Amino acid sequence: MAKHFECREHWRAVDTARNIARDYQLTVTLDLFGWTVVERQWGRIGCNGKGARDSFPNAASARRFVDAVRSRRGSAKHRIGVEYRSVEEA
Repeated sequence: MAKHFECREHWRAVDTARNIARDYQLTVTLDLFGWTVVERQWGRIGCNGKGARDSFPNAASARRFVDAVRSRRGSAKHRIGVEYRSVEEA
């Protein structure tokens, strides 16, 4: 059985010459019932974006989902021509 994990990640893809300013945030927490909750928010930097919340009965399935999200963000250079970079939060 996989151990519960929590994380908070924040990425941005910016190319001012091409008017690309994307923001993506991912948060993993544990709810009161023991389910692992993955919250995602995305959109243009400085604007209201969209979001989604997914719940998983165990940490292993949540980790697979998070790995798929990371993989998708990692392929941005190929897809949109700009890579996502981590944003350090204060």
